[in-house]
Amino acid sequence: MISAGDFRNGATFEMDGNVYSIIEFQHVKPGKGAAFVRTKIRNVISGAVTERTFNPNDKFPTAFIERKDMQYLYNDGDLYYFMDPESFEQIPISAGVLGDNFKFVKENMECKILSFKGNVFGVEPPNFVELDIIKTDPGFKGDTATNATKPATVETGAEIRVPLFINEGEKIRIDTRTGEYMERA
Repeated sequence: MISAGDFRNGATFEMDGNVYSIIEFQHVKPGKGAAFVRTKIRNVISGAVTERTFNPNDKFPTAFIERKDMQYLYNDGDLYYFMDPESFEQIPISAGVLGDNFKFVKENMECKILSFKGNVFGVEPPNFVELDIIKTDPGFKGDTATNATKPATVETGAEIRVPLFINEGEKIRIDTRTGEYMERA
């Protein structure tokens, strides 16, 4: 059990038959009246974010989210197949479970599969990936004084913004959490 007074960012708990993760929390002690905890919570199954206040004495059962490293193998239509590197068991995951940042994942990359009581609800790609540029406009030397960017397509088909000096065929590092160019690899 976790009490609302012990809430921390990233903590997970069950409430009303759903599993929630805390995005933000704030303990508030008004001058008049009882203290309360103001939170922003995400339903980990549906992804919906809501704001809610709790009494610091409210207690909720702790939800244990299983995070398992699995290797992305291939996709077949609407199903994406992942393999457990220990048991070599393959599991299909529907495209609806994958986040927007999955567009930076290529075959044979390790991802974290998030599940609650055996139900997979999310896939976390690696924080940083190195991908080749397959299409972009030609680059120019010396175009580094400004923060000007141009569109580029990487080998997974995702399109990102890169500095003007990046050319086709170069390998770059991308932060999958923001979808931004980091550096040349």
